[in-house]
Amino acid sequence: MCHLVQKYNVPGPRYTSYPTVPYWDQDHFSGKKWKSSVLRAYKESASDGISLYIHLPFCESMCTFCGCHKRITKRHELELPYIKTVLKEWKLYCDILGSKPLIKELHLGGGTPTFFSPEHLKMLITGLLRWGKKSEESEFSFEGHPNNTTKAHLQALFDVGFRRVCLGVQDYNLTVQKAINRIQPFENVKKVTQWAREIGYTSVGHDIIYGLPFQTLKNVQETVVKTNELRPDRIAFYSYAHVPWMKGNGQRGYKDSDLPRSEIKKQQYELGKKLLTEYGYKDVGMDHFALTTDTLYQALETGTLHRNFMGYTPSKTQLMIGLGVSSISDSWYGFAQNVKSIEEYQNLVDHGIIPIFRGHILNEEDETIRKHILNLMCRFETQWGYGETGIADYQKIIENLSELEADELVVIDPNQIRVTEKGRPFIRNISMAFDLKLHRKKPETRLFSMTV
Repeated sequence: MCHLVQKYNVPGPRYTSYPTVPYWDQDHFSGKKWKSSVLRAYKESASDGISLYIHLPFCESMCTFCGCHKRITKRHELELPYIKTVLKEWKLYCDILGSKPLIKELHLGGGTPTFFSPEHLKMLITGLLRWGKKSEESEFSFEGHPNNTTKAHLQALFDVGFRRVCLGVQDYNLTVQKAINRIQPFENVKKVTQWAREIGYTSVGHDIIYGLPFQTLKNVQETVVKTNELRPDRIAFYSYAHVPWMKGNGQRGYKDSDLPRSEIKKQQYELGKKLLTEYGYKDVGMDHFALTTDTLYQALETGTLHRNFMGYTPSKTQLMIGLGVSSISDSWYGFAQNVKSIEEYQNLVDHGIIPIFRGHILNEEDETIRKHILNLMCRFETQWGYGETGIADYQKIIENLSELEADELVVIDPNQIRVTEKGRPFIRNISMAFDLKLHRKKPETRLFSMTV
């Protein structure tokens, strides 16, 4: 296995979209084009409901493992103006749709959503529901920081329909926590987990990470063991994405030599997966595990598991609208990303402008390749026939897959491609075999984290 790690540990996308963000158009992507795409998707799927992702970018301190877009501040007076802008943006979209959309999924991400007060979060959701309506099958979720998520936060969001919370744990070792500037005792996580269950949340998730600076195999083992003591319904077991070259992400508090070598990192993953499996967690897609009682595992079993910019979700909506600075939207026919400056975002929305700055409208080839990558990511297999519709470089994909088959990572049948158990840790590399845009033109600068 070590030689495969060395061979396939290359920079690569995580495929929350295809085409991936670096191949989107920033110079010629128009708001008119995007609005047309949104309206088309909504007309085709209004009765199924839509998804909403709201980006809440503020954090009181910098976690140096984080590659997300955020603003570090202790100025809580920024909360209300930001919420008002998000609600204005939502009203702009509702005006385009021409009716009160049915909201099937809603996720608060960050930054740190629990930076905001319970009262302001409740105001945000109440405002969203003023121009939309909650589906009977809705799943509302949010990301919580164990150090500042209070019982009042949990209760306020529960009262407006939230039933799932995800807590960022990362690692319980103090040396690792100091390196990533994320010091939070086990007792803090335990307290918030228990509060959520007492209030009535039906799904509590924990995020843990391997490959962190100074992290050892023993650290990973101890973190997984402690995590199992609390029996979260879902566990995201992520590979640390080391991308210090990305502007302003703060990943410079340690040296590259402080990170586990790729073969050690692979052992950390294998150990964590082994323990989670022994504890009764099922492997659900890339880097996610769930108990059989959780909707994520049930979606895997029924074939409805989906992957988008919110990660893995139990079901697909054709239209996903991202609200807030840097948020990404998906109309199924296209993608669009909001501007990254809070001041520019607020200014555009105040002037009645959808605040996007880049995007992509899919062509026939894009749609076909996205279908296969989604199938592989969500089901570890895809139906495949000769001369796939709209793919000009079909033979290039065949060549890429042949090498993966020789390494026993995939099995290629006449009408199907299946990922082997050996190939699951390399699912990003397998997906890259289909990524014709990546093969035709490598990004001019390094953008992606290592795949293993």
